[in-house]
Amino acid sequence: MAHGHKSNEKVVYVGDSRVKQGKGTQIPPDYTAYPGKSEAFIPNFLLKEWMVGCVVLVGFLVWTIAEPAPLGYPADPTNAAFIPMPDWYFLFLYQFLKYPYVSQDYIVLGTMGIPGILFGGLLLAPFLDTGKERRFYRRPIASSLMILSLIAVVYLTVISWDHYQHQLEITNTVPEHHIREEKAREAFEKGQPAPSVGKKPEKAVALVDANDPAMQIAKQAQCVSCHAADLKGNGNIPALTGVGDRLSKEELVDVVTNGRGGMPEFGTKLSAEEIDQLTTWLAKQKAAK
Repeated sequence: MAHGHKSNEKVVYVGDSRVKQGKGTQIPPDYTAYPGKSEAFIPNFLLKEWMVGCVVLVGFLVWTIAEPAPLGYPADPTNAAFIPMPDWYFLFLYQFLKYPYVSQDYIVLGTMGIPGILFGGLLLAPFLDTGKERRFYRRPIASSLMILSLIAVVYLTVISWDHYQHQLEITNTVPEHHIREEKAREAFEKGQPAPSVGKKPEKAVALVDANDPAMQIAKQAQCVSCHAADLKGNGNIPALTGVGDRLSKEELVDVVTNGRGGMPEFGTKLSAEEIDQLTTWLAKQKAAK
């Protein structure tokens, strides 16, 4: 069948559609070629939203790692000067719960009601906002809600932080993480390990009967060279103050006579009377009740 002005042109039909077969792959026009049309929600639009969400989430996680929440001391209910503060990314909600209409008698509304409405609105946004327009200035309701939410979060965060700083100035309180950092810095400068807050330091046990003649026997036996002049220990060597709480007199006699661990024996260096006098005095070294 001839087509156009060329009588010798060969025409190929596809099926019954009477559509001429073209050369190469047939690519349908992009959706932007049709005025008023939008891209398909699944998978085109949803894939882009997920990619943007992943980028924002990764950026937020990097931010929280770079600026971690300060670590204070273990909770102490007797510390009335402590000012509780949440992580910085929850400051806006922390400040929001200070207002009277969402706290105290209305705490359920502030902690579950309003946050539930906000997050529920985010989940239902694709179903509530079904307009095809994607330019934010052509979507006044959705754009206004987003801008107001961002302004509210920034405002509440700034107000919460300013209020916290004001409380520190009024009570003349130094934040716990500042104290920890200062102590760690001082220990580092002295070449000491960083102080641990997991356990409280043990109270020093006083020496019982420091003027007892057995003290002179301990000095003659060179006990002070290892256990220190005040018998409070030296490094990995245990203290003799409070040793009566750990060992009985019979056990002390055995240790002094035969030695134990890295401690040498004194059975050949001290007489039986001196060992008895020394161990009797060491058995008295107990912490005050």
